[in-house]
Amino acid sequence: MRKILNIGSINIDYVYTVPHFIREGETLLTSSREIFHGGKGLNQSIALARAGANIYHASMIGDDGESLLETLQSAGVNTEQVRKGTSPTGHTVIQIDPSGLNCILLFPGANRDLDEKFVDNALSDFSKEDTLVLQNEVSAITYAIKKAKEKGMKVAFTPSPFGEEILRYPLDLVDWWLLNETEGKGLTGEDSPSEILGAMGRKYGGATIALTLGEQGVMCLHGGKLFNQKAYKVNAVDTTAAGDTFAGYFISAVTVGTDIEKALQTASLAAALSVTKKGAADSIPRMEEVEKLLAEFEGM
Repeated sequence: MRKILNIGSINIDYVYTVPHFIREGETLLTSSREIFHGGKGLNQSIALARAGANIYHASMIGDDGESLLETLQSAGVNTEQVRKGTSPTGHTVIQIDPSGLNCILLFPGANRDLDEKFVDNALSDFSKEDTLVLQNEVSAITYAIKKAKEKGMKVAFTPSPFGEEILRYPLDLVDWWLLNETEGKGLTGEDSPSEILGAMGRKYGGATIALTLGEQGVMCLHGGKLFNQKAYKVNAVDTTAAGDTFAGYFISAVTVGTDIEKALQTASLAAALSVTKKGAADSIPRMEEVEKLLAEFEGM
């Protein structure tokens, strides 16, 4: 069975329910604080596992991160390549407004302690049949991309959080892009989804580019063709892990040869389900839940 390696972040999420996102100079009273397990890497690994993929996670945690390992393992993620370092585990401060939208402050912590030796060890048991998954919350990304491609592996990349350093990565080696409009604008300088995809297609024509548009669904450039997938309407509570859920389900599908329309539909359904629950990892659905929702929509 093909393997997927996620060299990805692991975070503790501190989630605050607020009447609105905090403004400059404002002190804001929150109605609740909850603690969840997250990080784009952890979220995507759990989504991959719940979608049925053979997923391995590699990262660093601090002394305060043991419970995060348990969360990954209970979801079916292999954690043999997660190491304990001297830095504290990464964490986020997340604001959730009444509509379910979020605003996130990220402290990377141990996620930025990854080096070339760590990457070499993580990649040692993977080959050209396998896939590397990355997000921009960890270090050594340039090295990881190059080493994976030397092995003949496919590379899936989520350029989040977006920073200027991303433009210095070997982006022409990426096979699958999972990004939103903000990240797309940072990469291309364009504003509209069609312009973003057009610019991405000209730069990285050999790659599959999935651009998530929130309530507007997903646009995807694949094999020179444009695909559109609608968003499924649900009662949104918390959008924190929606993009990561989409990414995990999409990668799981395309790595086993699922046609692009089916991959987009399944990933969109999974993302829709994720926003109906609070938290990051806790909100990611299992495949049987996604299939049940699909049956409901098809029955309408």
